[in-house]
This record gives sequence, structure tokens and C-alpha cells, in this order.
Amino acid sequence: MFRRKDRVEIKTDAQILLMRQAGLVVARTLEVLRTAVGPGISTRELDAIAEDSIRSQGAIPSFLGYHGYPASICTSVNDEVVHGIPGDRVLRDGDQVSIDCGAILAGWHGDAAITVPVGEVDQAAGELSRVTQEALWRGLGAARVGGALSDIGRAVENSVRAEAGGAAYGIVEEYVGHGIGTSMHMEPNVPNYDIPGKSLALVAGMALAVEPMVCAGDRTVRTLADDWTVVTVDGRRASHWEHTVALTTAGPWVLTALDGGAERFAAMGVHSPAAGRD
Repeated sequence: MFRRKDRVEIKTDAQILLMRQAGLVVARTLEVLRTAVGPGISTRELDAIAEDSIRSQGAIPSFLGYHGYPASICTSVNDEVVHGIPGDRVLRDGDQVSIDCGAILAGWHGDAAITVPVGEVDQAAGELSRVTQEALWRGLGAARVGGALSDIGRAVENSVRAEAGGAAYGIVEEYVGHGIGTSMHMEPNVPNYDIPGKSLALVAGMALAVEPMVCAGDRTVRTLADDWTVVTVDGRRASHWEHTVALTTAGPWVLTALDGGAERFAAMGVHSPAAGRD
């Protein structure tokens, strides 16, 4: 299952199918949460909804207890970038919340994140989320057998720069995507920016979590006293989008998208097995 040189877990077709089931648990849970988000709901209530959704599908929350993390999802509001802990905070109209969700089913992991507006958000917040989501899909589309790991980060960075429209967006570098499979975080790391030079070859059977985190201003971040919540230093908003993608000889298959990525990939001109499978 593992390649000796770099300890990257290579899955069989059957194992990818199992990962798809874990990915669908995450996808369905995030859809439930997207609907639940609104002014007046607390992040703790969102966490309870997520745990119930995950467990009702026969899965286990990946995050709960992970290195001591106390919740089933991460809820990062406004200037919080990632790893925000659900609690008593009540969401207000105009807020924006990034929700990161993971699930384990039959020993396999799925991991994805979305950014959701709370009521009516300003144009700048909506545009930041759109740019980050577009960059995610460009990165997913670059996850092709025969390519290189650096293709993904390059695609993410180029997309942010192209879509920014003159805005000074910052791409967080301290936190990156990762391999995923029988563990939530595995080799290789998947940066959201271009790293020139030789890079790991992408082969069939890899599964990667691609997750750009983009700041409305400077990319510099810091961790709060809870040792989890990461915020922007300049206090401006951030957005986080993520999907788990499997590399197949027929193209990338997004395991945490309900349609496997078929619609978005078709619009991008990217061939994917999802078009005939999901």
C-alpha cells in the first residue's frame, strides 16, 4: 500500500471506493450545515448538528479528540482562518464562517471545508470566498496522473492571482493540504503555492486533500491562546475551501463532492471518472 521512498499511501480501486463512502458522509454533512447556518445559531449548535449527521450515517467524526481537539468540526468566523473551536459564539448577519469537516467510515477518511455567508454579507466577503473556491477547483483539476505535486499549488496560486481583480489577497503558507486515506493527515504535504524545482510525481491511487486558505489582506497569521484557532494578524477576513480528491487514470475524482466534481470539471474541460460514475 505504501511507496517506500516517500511513504505515500497508494490505494487500490476498491479502497478508493471505500474512501468515496467516507467522502459522501462529509459531503452530506456539509450540505446539512450549509442549510443550518444563519443569524442566531451558535457554532456549538452547528457542531452538534454535524456530529449527529456523521454518526447517523454510521461514521465517526475525524476531528473529535484528534490531538485533543474538542469538537467534531472546525468553525472559523471572519478573521479566523482555520481550526476555530465551536462554542457559545452566535453567528450574526454579515458574518462568514468556514466549516471544516472530517469523517471516518470503515477505517477510511474524508475531509472537506466550505465557507458560508451568514445572512447578507458584503461584496468583498463574497468575492473572497468565490476566489478561494475557484482556486480550490483549479488545484483539483491539476491533480492528474503523470503530473507533479507542484502542479496543484501552482494552479491554486495562479488562480488566486488571476481572479483577485487587483485585490491584495494573501495565500496562507503555514497551513497546507495533505495526503489522506487510512489516516487524516499523511504524506505528502500539498502547498497552495508554487514551489519551483523537482516535485513528487502524481500517480494513480493517491488521495489528496487540497485546501487553499486565502486572506483578504496580508497572509500573516497567528494562533490564539487556545492553541488551535488561527487568525489573520491584520484582522481581515479569510476563506477556507477544501476537498478530498483521488487520482485515477481516468482523471481526478472528488470524493467529497456529491457529484464527484462532474459539473465543475466539465465546465473546466477536465475529464473525470465522476462524469460516468456519480
